[in-house]
Amino acid sequence: MWKLEVAEGSGPWLFSTNKFIGRQIWKFDPASGTSEERAEIEKLQENFSLHYVKASSDMLKNFQLIKENHVDLSIAAVRLKDNEEVTSEKVTIALRKAVRFISATQACDGHWPSENSGPLFCLPPLVMVLYLTGTLGTVLSSQHKREILRYIYNHQNRDGGWGFHIEGDSTMMNTTLNYIALRLLGEGTEGGKDGAVEKARNWILDHGGATMIPSWGKAYLSVLGLYEWSGCNPMPPELWLLPSYFPFTPARIWSFMRNFYAPLSYLYGKKSVGPITELILSLRDEIYTQPYDKIDWNKARHLCSKEDIYLPYPMVQILLWDSLYYITEPLLTCWPFTNLREKALQIAIKLVHYEDENTRYLAQGSIQKVLYMMACWAEDPTSDSVKFHLARVPDFLWLAEDGMKMQLNGGSQLWDTVFATQAIISSNLIDEYGFTLRRAHEFIKQSQLQENPSGDFQSMHRHLSKGAWTFSTQDDGWQASDCIAEALKAILLLSQLPAEIVGETIEAERIYDAVNILLSLQSKNGGFTAWEPVRGPQWMQKLNPTELFAAAAIEREYVECTSSAIEALVLFSQLYPGYRKKEIKTSVANAVQFIEGSQMADGSWYGNWGVCYTYGTCFALAALAAVGKTCRNSQIVRKACQFLLSKQQESGGWGESYLSCTNLEYKHLAEGNGSHLVQTSWAMMGLIHAGQAELDPQPLHKAARLLINSQMESGEFPQQELAGVCLRTCIIHYAAYRNIFPLWALGEYRKHVLSPSQEV
Repeated sequence: MWKLEVAEGSGPWLFSTNKFIGRQIWKFDPASGTSEERAEIEKLQENFSLHYVKASSDMLKNFQLIKENHVDLSIAAVRLKDNEEVTSEKVTIALRKAVRFISATQACDGHWPSENSGPLFCLPPLVMVLYLTGTLGTVLSSQHKREILRYIYNHQNRDGGWGFHIEGDSTMMNTTLNYIALRLLGEGTEGGKDGAVEKARNWILDHGGATMIPSWGKAYLSVLGLYEWSGCNPMPPELWLLPSYFPFTPARIWSFMRNFYAPLSYLYGKKSVGPITELILSLRDEIYTQPYDKIDWNKARHLCSKEDIYLPYPMVQILLWDSLYYITEPLLTCWPFTNLREKALQIAIKLVHYEDENTRYLAQGSIQKVLYMMACWAEDPTSDSVKFHLARVPDFLWLAEDGMKMQLNGGSQLWDTVFATQAIISSNLIDEYGFTLRRAHEFIKQSQLQENPSGDFQSMHRHLSKGAWTFSTQDDGWQASDCIAEALKAILLLSQLPAEIVGETIEAERIYDAVNILLSLQSKNGGFTAWEPVRGPQWMQKLNPTELFAAAAIEREYVECTSSAIEALVLFSQLYPGYRKKEIKTSVANAVQFIEGSQMADGSWYGNWGVCYTYGTCFALAALAAVGKTCRNSQIVRKACQFLLSKQQESGGWGESYLSCTNLEYKHLAEGNGSHLVQTSWAMMGLIHAGQAELDPQPLHKAARLLINSQMESGEFPQQELAGVCLRTCIIHYAAYRNIFPLWALGEYRKHVLSPSQEV
């Protein structure tokens, strides 16, 4: 049976900065579990395919942790009739059930293990790089392969293809990548249930073949030997030779794309290709509509399936690529310019190794992880770097009832934990669940970054990180402003609770370090960026690095990051009024101005990290409330409340489709009147912050009734559609959200809308 191991790691190819706190690894032990337990797991897996919701509920992890934590979840459920009064007593019962479930699913090191996935372009490249390195059969056991196949098949669309994410329509990139992964994992050309492999192949051929794959996919296929580098638009490593003040230097682009370009430019510059095996030769015949040796690779450079294009390349970018392709690239492959290429390649691989060492071979995300591993293999297949990378592959593999997938960032450990901590605090059940908060507190403290990146980090295009928190674990090493702010909020809230219950808070100097780095991520316009200050000019956004995303060229400011920063800085200034008082006051004022200036005409805010206008508006209203702006004194807040109230369903809830993110306008869930419990919680919290209860509490009572009646017997809340997003098109599954935010909303509701003696 599979078992989740937490905070463990050993061996010569693993190293950690904090004893692997937050690490979560799935291991298979054929001797573990009773026959009844194994039968229960199989039942959960079989039932998944019968469920209309495409995201997992993390049932396997919950099954294990509830058993290990010995928590009794048998509190009688609360059910309210349509017109029944909502009482503080009944809300408290629902809160107690929700907190008990949260407590039951906490790991021994204090964090909440949870799935963070959704996109279907992460796992196949991992299979590819393991095939390239000849380790597919050693890193992945037969049990791993079985669960990976389960996941791929579970999320295949009825037309035979795979979407950009598990809820999306089929695309060429994801269908091609997942088809190749199936074949590399040993599936035959006619494999899968009801001819699933053949259906996938037919989808690819019916849509023009693999030459129609986007530029990103072209690069993956080139390394594998299924595409020619001459069919790729140039990714010259020589750009790393440009001085930092030059507008086109990669040092100026968004960190995710910079860490994408470094290994990719190395692979392109070397024209790295894996061994051409019989399977590769067979795949060449399977995924193209014409013989491989007859394909016009030059023509294929600009081909892309219409199903994949979100943001077409501008003509100036196409002309730039053509100039590089026809003029620059031929020159760079001739002496004496070959010396220039060799020098550029050394810079690119140096950046790869620097990032590897400073992220403990986790990289900034799963996409970068695979590309960095490919680059290390291309440099030397027998190198220690490859071995270090292989040892960290399990960090990215997550198992749930729908199978084994690849996490986006090796998990969302810190992010989920700081939200869960604040949610539990809002329940005001501290006396009952102090031990849960104490463990979470310890995890947050141990996850703070204590140092900046090594050496001359600025020359390696890194920002300072001392005092920060990452999205996942300390070993990740990449600071993020909203993670810093939310962790700081949690730490400050915990510091106001009895230390004998929740533990001692961290030293003031470490809190100051967090404030310092948070302030360093504020731009001149008042907004806060995510990972590092803006480095590139705004016009660089016009040069889109990929057809698949939007706003991916340079770092920018985000409403949610700015909102979290405002709340954290306001709370900090109340508790530590003497530290950088004037600077913080100015920072908050500028940030508030950014928030107010970012409001849409309909009163909403666009959400960059959650779906979508509901999410952004929730964060913005929380920030404005932190500085005293509510319905009573702010027209901006009143307008935002009107927006939220206009979207409330008859059920009392809210339900927004992920298509809002891509279409840039609010769209209800496909069901029309369907409510989404996480989004309902966001809307509730936004309205509560705004002071809606003072004007008309009835919308909040209706929403609370929906949440209470939706709670399951175990205390958890049902999994629904995906709620996370980035770059408009990348829809993300945060499995922990379904239990964190309804709890948080009900806690805020009881605190601010109901009083212990008041009934509705």
